Amino acid sequence: MKYDYVIVGAGLFGSCFAYEMSKKGKKCLVIDRRNHIGGNIYCEDINGIHVHKYGAHIFHTSNKDIWNYVNQFCEFNNYINSPIANYHDELYNMPFNMNTFTKLWDDVITPDDARKKIDGQKEELLGKEPENLEEQAISLVGRDIYEKLVKGYTEKQWGKDCKELPAFIIKRLPVRFTFNNNYFNDRYQGIPIGGYNVIIEKMLANSDVLLNVDYLKEKEKYNALGNKVLYTGMIDEYFDYCLGNLEYRSLKFENEYISDCDNYQGNAVVNYTDKETPYTRIIEHKHFEFQDCPGTVITKEYPSNWEKGMEAYYPVNDEKNNSLFIKYQELAKKEEKVIFGGRLGNYKYYDMDKVLESALELVRSES
Repeated sequence: MKYDYVIVGAGLFGSCFAYEMSKKGKKCLVIDRRNHIGGNIYCEDINGIHVHKYGAHIFHTSNKDIWNYVNQFCEFNNYINSPIANYHDELYNMPFNMNTFTKLWDDVITPDDARKKIDGQKEELLGKEPENLEEQAISLVGRDIYEKLVKGYTEKQWGKDCKELPAFIIKRLPVRFTFNNNYFNDRYQGIPIGGYNVIIEKMLANSDVLLNVDYLKEKEKYNALGNKVLYTGMIDEYFDYCLGNLEYRSLKFENEYISDCDNYQGNAVVNYTDKETPYTRIIEHKHFEFQDCPGTVITKEYPSNWEKGMEAYYPVNDEKNNSLFIKYQELAKKEEKVIFGGRLGNYKYYDMDKVLESALELVRSES
């Protein structure tokens, strides 16, 4: 069968594109090398608990059109992301707010007290322009917050000392002088009731889907099946790393089902901000959907260096890698029938709402 589009990757970007093109009467084939649809937002059912298999995903947006768009596929609950930071068993609210400050400093009671405390600690930089992530963080939140709640977590996340990381990685840190634990400032936020699979299944209902397919090993075969190809995988891998590989950070997940515990940590997300704890956070999945069922599932998340063959989660968007990506983009422009899109195709970190915005923009350009 000949298709209008062969879509490589059954994640949110590819699925949204397939859904919209199917509505326009286009025939789509969606292929993925994993054994399931949904990409990184796939949810696995473990004893009735919807487990975010590839890390926590919380949908949030200030774009009303995108919120209305995604709500056509399912109903969302009213989950609000309010992570807890654990520093050597000291617990703090995030993002940094008055709950954090009054717990951290005994002499801070009012917002003015907190501002003076932070401003006083910023003075150690003597007004100099931050040259690395450590100096940038101190310039934003002071030394105490940096040492307890930023340094260890960030060094684990990126695998480097904060003095070796560029300042732009944290252009800003959320600092609030109110007692507001809502991590996101977006107007709309929640988790799809029943998990993200509900959305993807509806998006792909009118497309043909093939799983356990490695497109790059049979590129000519699948290219021949479509008038056009949408490729959402790693752009450097598509070109067999001919210009060298882009850098990514990867993750390893350690799941544990605890049958004799119904509530392990009292919150969906707890970040471990000391450097000694090898994982960055523990996710307790049942709290995302307020599931009332026996037992619980927790996931420890371990950042790691990316090597070929591993899953690529975070692009390292420093000057060196962005320059290399531009060179790969030039190669991509020469591909006659292949379109590159999504997080890995564009070498860009996207929140889910931005994934949908980007996919819908591509749909408009193809229409």
